[in-house]
Amino acid sequence: MNFGVDNGFYPLGSCTMKYNPKVLEEIASWPTVTDLHPYQAPEHLQGSLELLYELERCLCVLGGMEAVTLQPAAGAHGEFTGIQLIRAFHASRGEDRTEIIVPDTAHGTNPASAAMGGYDLLELPSKEGRVDLAALRAAVSRRTAGMMLTNPNTLGIFERDVVDIARILHAAGALLYYDGANLNAIMGKTTPGAMGFDIVHFNLHKTFATPHGGGGPGAGPVGVLAPLEPFLPVPRIVRDGGSYRLDWDRPKSIGKVRSYLGNFAVLVRAYAYIRLMGGDGLTAATERAVLNANYLKEQLKDTFDVPFDGPRKHEFVLSAKNLRERGVRALDVAKRLLDFGIHAPTIYFPMIVEEALMIEPTETESRQTLDRFIAVLRQIAAEDPELLRSAPHHTAVGRVDEVRAVRDLRLSWMAAQKGAPLSEPHPSQAGA
Repeated sequence: MNFGVDNGFYPLGSCTMKYNPKVLEEIASWPTVTDLHPYQAPEHLQGSLELLYELERCLCVLGGMEAVTLQPAAGAHGEFTGIQLIRAFHASRGEDRTEIIVPDTAHGTNPASAAMGGYDLLELPSKEGRVDLAALRAAVSRRTAGMMLTNPNTLGIFERDVVDIARILHAAGALLYYDGANLNAIMGKTTPGAMGFDIVHFNLHKTFATPHGGGGPGAGPVGVLAPLEPFLPVPRIVRDGGSYRLDWDRPKSIGKVRSYLGNFAVLVRAYAYIRLMGGDGLTAATERAVLNANYLKEQLKDTFDVPFDGPRKHEFVLSAKNLRERGVRALDVAKRLLDFGIHAPTIYFPMIVEEALMIEPTETESRQTLDRFIAVLRQIAAEDPELLRSAPHHTAVGRVDEVRAVRDLRLSWMAAQKGAPLSEPHPSQAGA
């Protein structure tokens, strides 16, 4: 009933649910972190401001960017901040651009962020799991403000034409935005800046091992190249000699997007993780994540369908469509995994893959854990369809009516007691 990556396998594709070292939790509990007040004068916060300033520098290096704001409170908030930066940049040039291009392999929040930012969406079809350059050239126009791209994309496939993608956007005067959800796949190997991106958000609660899940807290800092730096949120942390101050005099800024300077304790954890790992450690994490994903894919490709050829990066997508003739769906596979103490992967996303099972093992899982996962999936694929359609069988609550759970939300115990239960109790629970 309370599952965590500390005590079980959590292969949730696209979300990078990796282990959080407990030393980071200890550091974040120090009084020097917890006892700060956002209205303290900057001269009394010099150590904290130094830490945040150094974290910005670290993220600049890891992202190939030239300036970073730490304010955004989550990845999607970082996306929204990035969209505001795109709007401010074009407005400063006297241009009224109205469209954002989003590939059909994009991270799920990209379309929502662009729409919330007031832009019209232009969905770009993929070709063999990658951006179709011909379709991109046809889509780009004087109306294009930018394109939001995840690389590697949500299929775990690296966009090998990314430099050409950047050239096409830039030739039209548009910007290229990097969704950092999959940064765990390239960290230490390349950077969004080297690929031609102008803006990037970092999911500190994914790539840099801070707590993740349950709605937060998270952190989604945004990095930019120099032409976009004047538009970053205020205040900016400035180093003057051996001290630090907050600069509010930024006339082109999009304004504040978060209280204080962001979710401070999360930022502290991320900084400690980067210093703990070092450059070599971060690179090794990427290599291990990619190795683990490809190991799983190769071991499972004869049990499930694997759309598109070639290696993957840190995650991959299986298709359970080969089980449909037996009346089994991806949902059934996911529910049955719960009986084995394994958290289900992301399902039915990305939507361009039928019966999708999106799996990301991360670098923190052992060979033994991966082998057990492989064995369990092979067993599930061969099990009686009726057994699967009624799973899970060994959890405190059986299969819930998921459509009703979405449409008839009961977010407290008291609210649930006022209406019918959202699922029938297991036979084993009857009369308990």
